[in-house]
Amino acid sequence: MKRPILKKEKFVKTLNRLFLCLLFFCCFACKSDDHIPPPINSTHGFWSIADKGYILEIADDKNILYNTSSAGCSILDNDFSIEKSSFDLEVVGPDELAGISKISLSKLKLTRLTDLDSSCLPDQISNTEDVKVNFDHFWSFFNDYYAFFELRGVNWANYKNYGSQVTEDNFYDILEELILLFEDGHVSIDDDENDIYVESGIPSLIERLNTNLHGDFVIEDEDDLDEILEQKAKVIIEKYLDGTFEQDREENMLWGFINDDIAYLNILGMGGFGTDLNDELASLNSVLDEIMEDIKNSAVSKLIIDIRFNGGGFDKVSSEIASRFTNQDRVVFSKKARLGNGFTEDQVITLGPKGDFQFDKDIVLLTGPLTASAAEIFTLYLKDLPYVTIVGENTNGVFSDILTHALPNGALIGLSNEVYSDTKGIIYEAVGVGPVEENKVPFLSNNDLTNNTDGGIEKAIEVLNN
Repeated sequence: MKRPILKKEKFVKTLNRLFLCLLFFCCFACKSDDHIPPPINSTHGFWSIADKGYILEIADDKNILYNTSSAGCSILDNDFSIEKSSFDLEVVGPDELAGISKISLSKLKLTRLTDLDSSCLPDQISNTEDVKVNFDHFWSFFNDYYAFFELRGVNWANYKNYGSQVTEDNFYDILEELILLFEDGHVSIDDDENDIYVESGIPSLIERLNTNLHGDFVIEDEDDLDEILEQKAKVIIEKYLDGTFEQDREENMLWGFINDDIAYLNILGMGGFGTDLNDELASLNSVLDEIMEDIKNSAVSKLIIDIRFNGGGFDKVSSEIASRFTNQDRVVFSKKARLGNGFTEDQVITLGPKGDFQFDKDIVLLTGPLTASAAEIFTLYLKDLPYVTIVGENTNGVFSDILTHALPNGALIGLSNEVYSDTKGIIYEAVGVGPVEENKVPFLSNNDLTNNTDGGIEKAIEVLNN
């Protein structure tokens, strides 16, 4: 999932694909509702998750997860594990289940089917290398479930006829061409067997990172980016933390002190704190307890939270961290998923304080182009707090959980299916959340790299001291 730690500085975690892609359905665990005693095997049968295009078959011997679209049915997982769960299934009624995630904010509605959809009967399931069939499924996945055609400026109907042009030789070239249209970091195609991986947002991300770079500092590939991030890590540690800092065991967080009155916390990723998904949040909160205790004992009155290196992870990790920096319960944002030509009902997300101590004094939140996905959810949690000021650049602009479907040939397609809105109804997809004009500072610049400085931290200190 992630590249190795840069051992020299033990600080920067760069991502294998720059974004931590979360397969929307890892697996389920079933449990009954206390108020509705379920009959034996009440969850056996076929269940539709309409807004995700999934049908889940629950049986004694094994479970099967199908993905469906207007092109037909194919199998996403033909041995869907219940033991390795990321979701709990709760019985709502005889014909409805609720899927409650342990690590995302999504709540899923599963409706019982009296019989398996006719397109998913064994003799109708698509399991073929035929490129024209695979293209039809690819096009239909986006056509049926993608949420941002207009926002991303993609007229998808114009590309349906590409199916008549595909051959075995150009199939993935055409899919890459279409995927890159979206400039969406949560849109991808992944075919391990053919060594194919294309992420839609990479070219535009590199372009953004290069805005204030020239000459030898221009980023051409991932190695260039790793080198620059390592240099920035070294500057932060040596210049601003005077070489003294703490890290959690998994090196997901780093914290220290700029001076006697300003603490610094760098959150490098929104995941990977536990040994598995079952102890992820417990392990995270153990780390948070230690961090908050250090901040409390230091008696600092100001804090810099740096998420400029953070490519995302799990939304519930973001909420757990954010809860340590809020002093009251409040509504933060809402989310909905595309369903047919409309959307599901809004799911309202709230946040309240957790832990023995919450820091609710002056905070600067540092953001940038690499701040993506669950790290942007963290930004939504904090941005409206009266004591929080954002400094840096706009975040990446990819908020949706990644909806994953499988083509008949087994290749995985990822796409954005959900819309997040703040309390004023503002949607930040493709734009990102960022600072007001006077607090804009580039994440990467020739000036910083030449002079071994960090303009974002310099500006944060200035804001906190005013």
